[in-house]
Amino acid sequence: MASPLNWLLGLFSLDVGIDLGTANILVYVRRKGIVIREPSVVAIETKTQKVLAIGEEAKAMVGRTPANIVAIRPLRDGVISDFDVTEKMLHYFINKVHERMVMRVPRPRVVVGIPSGVTEVEKRAVYDATTSAGAREAYLVEQPMAAGIGAGLPITEATGSMIVDVGGGTTEVAVISLGGIVVSRSLRVAGDEMDESIINYARQKYNLLIGERTAEQAKIDAGSAYPLEEELTVTLRGRNLITGLPEAVDVSSVELREALSGPVSAIAQTVRNTIDETPPELISDLMQHGIVLSGGCSQLRGLDERLSEETKMQVRVAEDPMTCVALGAGMILEELDTLHKVLTDTQRRGVMR
Repeated sequence: MASPLNWLLGLFSLDVGIDLGTANILVYVRRKGIVIREPSVVAIETKTQKVLAIGEEAKAMVGRTPANIVAIRPLRDGVISDFDVTEKMLHYFINKVHERMVMRVPRPRVVVGIPSGVTEVEKRAVYDATTSAGAREAYLVEQPMAAGIGAGLPITEATGSMIVDVGGGTTEVAVISLGGIVVSRSLRVAGDEMDESIINYARQKYNLLIGERTAEQAKIDAGSAYPLEEELTVTLRGRNLITGLPEAVDVSSVELREALSGPVSAIAQTVRNTIDETPPELISDLMQHGIVLSGGCSQLRGLDERLSEETKMQVRVAEDPMTCVALGAGMILEELDTLHKVLTDTQRRGVMR
Protein backbone atom coordinates (compact mmCIF):
# COMPACT_ATOMS: atom_id res chain seq x y z
CA MET A 1 0.00 0.00 0.00
CA ALA A 2 1.07 3.57 -0.67
CA SER A 3 2.03 5.68 2.35
CA PRO A 4 -0.41 8.42 3.57
CA LEU A 5 2.06 11.09 2.40
CA ASN A 6 2.24 9.61 -1.10
CA TRP A 7 -1.56 9.38 -1.18
CA LEU A 8 -1.88 13.04 -0.21
CA LEU A 9 0.72 14.16 -2.75
CA GLY A 10 -1.04 12.09 -5.38
CA LEU A 11 -4.23 14.14 -4.94
CA PHE A 12 -2.50 17.31 -6.11
CA SER A 13 0.43 16.26 -8.33
CA LEU A 14 0.08 16.01 -12.10
CA ASP A 15 1.49 12.49 -12.42
CA VAL A 16 2.56 11.58 -15.95
CA GLY A 17 3.06 8.49 -18.06
CA ILE A 18 5.68 8.79 -20.81
CA ASP A 19 6.24 6.79 -23.97
CA LEU A 20 9.93 7.59 -24.40
CA GLY A 21 10.09 6.60 -28.05
CA THR A 22 12.99 6.78 -30.47
CA ALA A 23 10.90 8.77 -32.96
CA ASN A 24 8.19 10.38 -30.80
CA ILE A 25 7.53 11.17 -27.17
CA LEU A 26 3.98 11.00 -25.83
CA VAL A 27 2.98 12.29 -22.40
CA TYR A 28 -0.12 11.16 -20.54
CA VAL A 29 -1.29 13.28 -17.61
CA ARG A 30 -3.27 11.56 -14.90
CA ARG A 31 -7.00 12.31 -15.13
CA LYS A 32 -6.45 14.34 -18.33
CA GLY A 33 -5.23 11.86 -20.96
CA ILE A 34 -2.52 12.38 -23.59
CA VAL A 35 -1.56 16.06 -23.72
CA ILE A 36 1.76 15.99 -25.60
CA ARG A 37 2.71 14.15 -28.79
CA GLU A 38 5.94 15.46 -30.31
CA PRO A 39 9.07 14.14 -32.07
CA SER A 40 12.01 13.06 -29.88
CA VAL A 41 14.33 15.63 -31.46
CA VAL A 42 16.46 18.32 -29.82
CA ALA A 43 18.26 21.18 -31.60
CA ILE A 44 21.50 22.29 -29.90
CA GLU A 45 23.99 25.09 -30.48
CA THR A 46 27.29 23.20 -30.73
CA LYS A 47 29.62 25.77 -29.13
CA THR A 48 27.58 26.56 -26.01
CA GLN A 49 25.56 23.30 -25.88
CA LYS A 50 22.47 25.48 -25.44
CA VAL A 51 19.14 23.84 -26.33
CA LEU A 52 17.46 25.91 -29.06
CA ALA A 53 14.36 23.84 -29.78
CA ILE A 54 12.67 20.60 -28.76
CA GLY A 55 9.99 18.53 -30.44
CA GLU A 56 8.17 19.69 -33.60
CA GLU A 57 10.26 22.84 -33.95
CA ALA A 58 13.50 20.86 -33.69
CA LYS A 59 12.35 18.19 -36.18
CA ALA A 60 11.71 20.91 -38.76
CA MET A 61 15.44 21.73 -38.50
CA VAL A 62 16.69 18.18 -39.28
CA GLY A 63 18.98 18.31 -42.31
CA ARG A 64 18.56 22.08 -42.61
CA THR A 65 20.78 23.49 -39.86
CA PRO A 66 23.92 25.66 -40.24
CA ALA A 67 27.27 24.34 -39.02
CA ASN A 68 26.84 25.72 -35.49
CA ILE A 69 23.48 24.02 -34.87
CA VAL A 70 22.82 20.28 -34.75
CA ALA A 71 19.42 18.60 -34.54
CA ILE A 72 19.80 15.25 -32.78
CA ARG A 73 17.66 12.39 -31.54
CA PRO A 74 18.97 11.52 -28.05
CA LEU A 75 17.41 8.05 -28.17
CA ARG A 76 18.57 5.36 -30.57
CA ASP A 77 17.16 1.85 -30.87
CA GLY A 78 14.86 2.59 -27.95
CA VAL A 79 17.65 3.46 -25.47
CA ILE A 80 19.39 6.63 -24.36
CA SER A 81 22.38 7.52 -26.54
CA ASP A 82 22.87 11.00 -25.03
CA PHE A 83 22.04 11.18 -21.33
CA ASP A 84 22.33 14.97 -20.87
CA VAL A 85 20.15 15.81 -23.87
CA THR A 86 17.54 13.21 -22.86
CA GLU A 87 17.40 14.73 -19.38
CA LYS A 88 16.85 18.20 -20.87
CA MET A 89 14.14 16.87 -23.17
CA LEU A 90 12.32 15.13 -20.31
CA HIS A 91 12.66 18.24 -18.13
CA TYR A 92 11.14 20.32 -20.94
CA PHE A 93 8.10 18.07 -21.39
CA ILE A 94 7.48 17.61 -17.66
CA ASN A 95 7.64 21.40 -17.18
CA LYS A 96 5.35 21.91 -20.18
CA VAL A 97 2.70 19.83 -18.44
CA HIS A 98 2.92 22.02 -15.32
CA GLU A 99 3.43 25.48 -16.82
CA ARG A 100 -0.29 26.29 -17.09
CA MET A 101 -1.00 25.53 -13.44
CA VAL A 102 -1.94 28.59 -11.36
CA MET A 103 -0.99 27.00 -8.05
CA ARG A 104 2.29 25.28 -7.24
CA VAL A 105 1.90 21.48 -7.34
CA PRO A 106 4.14 18.68 -6.03
CA ARG A 107 6.67 17.10 -8.35
CA PRO A 108 5.02 14.29 -10.34
CA ARG A 109 5.30 10.56 -10.22
CA VAL A 110 6.38 9.34 -13.66
CA VAL A 111 5.90 5.97 -15.36
CA VAL A 112 8.18 5.48 -18.38
CA GLY A 113 7.87 2.79 -21.05
CA ILE A 114 11.17 1.10 -21.97
CA PRO A 115 12.05 -1.70 -24.44
CA SER A 116 11.92 -5.21 -22.98
CA GLY A 117 15.44 -6.06 -24.13
CA VAL A 118 17.35 -3.27 -22.37
CA THR A 119 20.14 -3.97 -19.88
CA GLU A 120 20.12 -2.99 -16.21
CA VAL A 121 22.57 -0.19 -17.05
CA GLU A 122 20.18 1.17 -19.69
CA LYS A 123 17.26 0.91 -17.25
CA ARG A 124 19.25 2.87 -14.71
CA ALA A 125 20.02 5.56 -17.29
CA VAL A 126 16.30 6.06 -17.98
CA TYR A 127 15.52 6.09 -14.25
CA ASP A 128 18.27 8.62 -13.48
CA ALA A 129 17.30 10.86 -16.41
CA THR A 130 13.67 10.86 -15.28
CA THR A 131 14.43 11.71 -11.63
CA SER A 132 16.98 14.34 -12.67
CA ALA A 133 14.33 15.90 -14.91
CA GLY A 134 12.09 16.54 -11.90
CA ALA A 135 10.16 13.36 -11.13
CA ARG A 136 9.27 12.75 -7.47
CA GLU A 137 9.17 9.02 -8.13
CA ALA A 138 10.10 7.19 -11.34
CA TYR A 139 8.76 3.80 -12.38
CA LEU A 140 9.70 1.75 -15.44
CA VAL A 141 7.42 -0.56 -17.40
CA GLU A 142 8.31 -2.68 -20.41
CA GLN A 143 6.80 -1.23 -23.58
CA PRO A 144 4.94 -4.38 -24.72
CA MET A 145 3.26 -4.61 -21.31
CA ALA A 146 2.26 -0.94 -21.42
CA ALA A 147 1.11 -1.33 -25.04
CA GLY A 148 -1.00 -4.35 -24.10
CA ILE A 149 -2.70 -2.39 -21.31
CA GLY A 150 -3.21 0.62 -23.59
CA ALA A 151 -4.66 -1.58 -26.35
CA GLY A 152 -7.23 -2.98 -23.92
CA LEU A 153 -5.90 -6.54 -23.78
CA PRO A 154 -6.90 -8.68 -20.75
CA ILE A 155 -3.31 -8.80 -19.48
CA THR A 156 -4.24 -9.69 -15.87
CA GLU A 157 -6.46 -12.63 -16.80
CA ALA A 158 -5.48 -16.29 -17.17
CA THR A 159 -5.50 -16.09 -20.95
CA GLY A 160 -2.77 -15.48 -23.48
CA SER A 161 -2.52 -12.14 -25.29
CA MET A 162 0.07 -11.25 -27.92
CA ILE A 163 1.22 -7.72 -28.67
CA VAL A 164 3.61 -6.61 -31.42
CA ASP A 165 4.73 -3.01 -30.82
CA VAL A 166 6.50 -1.62 -33.91
CA GLY A 167 8.01 1.74 -33.01
CA GLY A 168 10.75 3.92 -34.41
CA GLY A 169 13.80 2.14 -33.00
CA THR A 170 12.60 -1.25 -31.78
CA THR A 171 9.99 -3.90 -32.41
CA GLU A 172 8.72 -5.43 -29.18
CA VAL A 173 6.95 -8.79 -29.35
CA ALA A 174 5.45 -10.32 -26.22
CA VAL A 175 2.97 -12.94 -25.05
CA ILE A 176 1.32 -11.81 -21.81
CA SER A 177 -0.73 -13.72 -19.25
CA LEU A 178 -1.70 -13.12 -15.59
CA GLY A 179 -0.01 -9.73 -15.51
CA GLY A 180 3.38 -11.00 -16.62
CA ILE A 181 5.34 -11.45 -19.83
CA VAL A 182 5.63 -15.17 -20.63
CA VAL A 183 7.74 -14.86 -23.79
CA SER A 184 9.23 -11.74 -25.33
CA ARG A 185 11.59 -10.69 -28.08
CA SER A 186 13.06 -7.23 -28.64
CA LEU A 187 14.32 -6.49 -32.15
CA ARG A 188 16.24 -3.33 -32.95
CA VAL A 189 14.63 -3.16 -36.38
CA ALA A 190 11.63 -0.87 -36.85
CA GLY A 191 10.72 2.47 -38.44
CA ASP A 192 14.26 3.88 -38.53
CA GLU A 193 15.56 0.74 -40.25
CA MET A 194 12.75 1.00 -42.80
CA ASP A 195 13.70 4.61 -43.58
CA GLU A 196 17.35 3.59 -43.96
CA SER A 197 16.32 0.78 -46.34
CA ILE A 198 14.49 3.28 -48.56
CA ILE A 199 17.55 5.58 -48.54
CA ASN A 200 19.80 2.67 -49.56
CA TYR A 201 17.37 1.53 -52.26
CA ALA A 202 17.25 5.03 -53.82
CA ARG A 203 21.05 5.21 -53.75
CA GLN A 204 21.62 1.78 -55.26
CA LYS A 205 18.90 1.79 -57.93
CA TYR A 206 18.70 5.45 -58.92
CA ASN A 207 22.03 6.91 -57.70
CA LEU A 208 19.83 9.31 -55.73
CA LEU A 209 20.80 10.60 -52.30
CA ILE A 210 17.72 11.41 -50.20
CA GLY A 211 17.33 12.48 -46.57
CA GLU A 212 15.68 10.75 -43.62
CA ARG A 213 12.58 12.93 -43.75
CA THR A 214 12.06 12.23 -47.47
CA ALA A 215 12.41 8.48 -46.86
CA GLU A 216 10.00 8.60 -43.91
CA GLN A 217 7.41 10.51 -45.93
CA ALA A 218 7.71 8.04 -48.82
CA LYS A 219 7.14 5.19 -46.36
CA ILE A 220 4.02 6.91 -45.02
CA ASP A 221 2.64 7.87 -48.44
CA ALA A 222 3.26 4.68 -50.41
CA GLY A 223 5.11 2.11 -48.30
CA SER A 224 3.58 -1.34 -47.86
CA ALA A 225 4.36 -4.81 -46.58
CA TYR A 226 1.79 -6.66 -48.70
CA PRO A 227 0.49 -6.21 -52.28
CA LEU A 228 -2.09 -3.42 -52.52
CA GLU A 229 -5.37 -3.51 -54.43
CA GLU A 230 -4.28 -0.28 -56.12
CA GLU A 231 -0.55 0.37 -56.19
CA LEU A 232 0.64 3.91 -55.39
CA THR A 233 3.37 6.22 -56.66
CA VAL A 234 5.48 8.75 -54.76
CA THR A 235 8.18 11.21 -55.86
CA LEU A 236 11.63 11.06 -54.26
CA ARG A 237 13.61 14.31 -54.44
CA GLY A 238 17.32 14.45 -53.73
CA ARG A 239 20.77 14.81 -55.29
CA ASN A 240 22.07 12.67 -58.12
CA LEU A 241 25.32 11.10 -56.93
CA ILE A 242 26.81 11.06 -60.45
CA THR A 243 25.96 14.56 -61.71
CA GLY A 244 25.76 16.23 -58.30
CA LEU A 245 22.56 17.99 -59.43
CA PRO A 246 19.05 17.92 -57.95
CA GLU A 247 16.81 15.18 -59.31
CA ALA A 248 13.29 13.84 -58.77
CA VAL A 249 12.37 10.19 -59.32
CA ASP A 250 8.91 8.59 -59.26
CA VAL A 251 8.86 5.25 -57.45
CA SER A 252 5.95 2.86 -57.03
CA SER A 253 4.70 1.13 -53.90
CA VAL A 254 5.95 -2.11 -55.50
CA GLU A 255 9.52 -0.74 -55.43
CA LEU A 256 9.11 0.56 -51.89
CA ARG A 257 7.80 -2.84 -50.83
CA GLU A 258 10.98 -4.35 -52.27
CA ALA A 259 13.04 -1.77 -50.36
CA LEU A 260 11.21 -2.57 -47.12
CA SER A 261 11.36 -6.35 -47.54
CA GLY A 262 14.41 -6.77 -45.28
CA PRO A 263 13.04 -5.04 -42.15
CA VAL A 264 9.53 -6.47 -42.67
CA SER A 265 10.91 -10.02 -43.01
CA ALA A 266 12.99 -9.55 -39.84
CA ILE A 267 9.88 -8.44 -37.91
CA ALA A 268 7.85 -11.37 -39.26
CA GLN A 269 10.59 -13.84 -38.31
CA THR A 270 10.77 -12.41 -34.77
CA VAL A 271 7.01 -12.86 -34.38
CA ARG A 272 7.28 -16.44 -35.60
CA ASN A 273 10.19 -17.16 -33.22
CA THR A 274 8.17 -15.78 -30.30
CA ILE A 275 5.21 -17.99 -31.18
CA ASP A 276 7.56 -20.97 -31.44
CA GLU A 277 8.60 -20.44 -27.79
CA THR A 278 5.04 -19.95 -26.50
CA PRO A 279 3.48 -22.74 -24.37
CA PRO A 280 0.76 -24.76 -26.18
CA GLU A 281 -2.11 -23.64 -23.91
CA LEU A 282 -1.34 -20.00 -24.68
CA ILE A 283 -1.04 -20.79 -28.40
CA SER A 284 -4.65 -21.97 -28.20
CA ASP A 285 -5.65 -18.58 -26.72
CA LEU A 286 -3.74 -16.71 -29.42
CA MET A 287 -5.45 -18.70 -32.16
CA GLN A 288 -8.78 -17.69 -30.65
CA HIS A 289 -8.05 -14.01 -29.93
CA GLY A 290 -5.36 -13.21 -32.50
CA ILE A 291 -2.42 -10.80 -32.42
CA VAL A 292 -2.61 -7.05 -31.82
CA LEU A 293 -0.26 -4.53 -33.47
CA SER A 294 0.65 -1.23 -31.84
CA GLY A 295 3.23 1.51 -32.40
CA GLY A 296 3.50 4.09 -35.17
CA CYS A 297 5.00 1.72 -37.77
CA SER A 298 2.25 -0.86 -37.25
CA GLN A 299 0.29 1.45 -39.57
CA LEU A 300 2.48 0.42 -42.53
CA ARG A 301 0.04 -0.70 -45.20
CA GLY A 302 -0.48 -4.45 -45.27
CA LEU A 303 1.72 -5.26 -42.27
CA ASP A 304 -1.23 -6.92 -40.53
CA GLU A 305 -1.98 -8.99 -43.65
CA ARG A 306 1.68 -9.99 -44.03
CA LEU A 307 1.93 -11.13 -40.40
CA SER A 308 -1.41 -12.92 -40.65
CA GLU A 309 -0.11 -14.85 -43.67
CA GLU A 310 3.16 -15.67 -41.86
CA THR A 311 1.56 -16.79 -38.57
CA LYS A 312 -1.76 -18.27 -39.82
CA MET A 313 -3.49 -16.20 -37.14
CA GLN A 314 -5.81 -13.22 -37.13
CA VAL A 315 -3.83 -9.97 -36.82
CA ARG A 316 -5.38 -6.56 -36.16
CA VAL A 317 -4.05 -3.06 -35.57
CA ALA A 318 -5.00 -1.40 -32.26
CA GLU A 319 -7.58 1.39 -32.41
CA ASP A 320 -4.99 4.15 -31.90
CA PRO A 321 -1.66 2.31 -32.23
CA MET A 322 0.64 5.29 -31.65
CA THR A 323 -0.79 6.03 -28.21
CA CYS A 324 -0.93 2.49 -26.75
CA VAL A 325 2.29 2.68 -24.69
CA ALA A 326 1.50 6.16 -23.32
CA LEU A 327 -2.09 5.14 -22.53
CA GLY A 328 -0.84 1.99 -20.81
CA ALA A 329 1.68 3.97 -18.71
CA GLY A 330 -1.12 6.37 -17.79
CA MET A 331 -3.50 3.56 -16.82
CA ILE A 332 -0.79 2.14 -14.55
CA LEU A 333 -0.60 5.55 -12.85
CA GLU A 334 -4.37 5.62 -12.40
CA GLU A 335 -4.29 2.21 -10.68
CA LEU A 336 -0.74 2.02 -9.34
CA ASP A 337 -1.70 -0.03 -6.26
CA THR A 338 -3.35 -2.77 -8.33
CA LEU A 339 -1.10 -2.71 -11.41
CA HIS A 340 2.26 -2.35 -9.59
CA LYS A 341 3.16 -5.95 -10.48
CA VAL A 342 3.59 -5.03 -14.16
CA LEU A 343 6.47 -2.65 -13.33
CA THR A 344 10.05 -3.83 -13.74
CA ASP A 345 11.47 -5.72 -10.75
CA THR A 346 13.75 -2.88 -9.63
CA GLN A 347 10.82 -0.45 -9.44
CA ARG A 348 8.11 -2.75 -8.13
CA ARG A 349 9.45 -2.82 -4.59
CA GLY A 350 9.31 0.96 -4.26
CA VAL A 351 5.52 1.05 -4.73
CA MET A 352 4.93 -1.29 -1.82
CA ARG A 353 6.76 0.77 0.79
